[in-house]
Amino acid sequence: MSEGVTIRTLREDEAAPFLELRKATDAQSRYLLYEAGERRTTVEEQGRAMAELLDAPNSTILVAEAGDGPGGLVGYLIAKGGSARRNRHAAEIVIAVLEAYTGKGVGKGLFRALDEWAIGAGVTRLGLGLMAENARAKALYEKMGFREEGRKQAAFLLEGGYMDEILMYRLLGANS
Repeated sequence: MSEGVTIRTLREDEAAPFLELRKATDAQSRYLLYEAGERRTTVEEQGRAMAELLDAPNSTILVAEAGDGPGGLVGYLIAKGGSARRNRHAAEIVIAVLEAYTGKGVGKGLFRALDEWAIGAGVTRLGLGLMAENARAKALYEKMGFREEGRKQAAFLLEGGYMDEILMYRLLGANS
């Protein structure tokens, strides 16, 4: 991983820099859900959403911190656990890293920290989705042990054309 990058849990008082980071990654990637400038979340709304996630025992927000991102933040991984007894062992993942930090181990660092957190949180299934053309992300997810489990046809409208969503998963602990 890049020197000087630390992976940690987001603090509840970091709504403003976290929202800035999310908007910055939206603007840099054509493969995230929101397009540049589309995210209309206020700092207050972001703070409430963060507090809800961070209060849930099977959800977390991990961040990569370095000196030059918004508020020092250069990447994030959100894990949102299920809310019912039957799915609280499962978490859906969203990850994004500023372009200047891609290919430097930041994503791998976020996934390693996720694994450590998941063990303590009782999360044994991780799932995520990605746009089918996003070969770089798919390669990272496969390196981290994720397997393709299906596709949603024409799930996204990207630059005037439809794109499938690839669904991937990884089982942890005794399930793997």
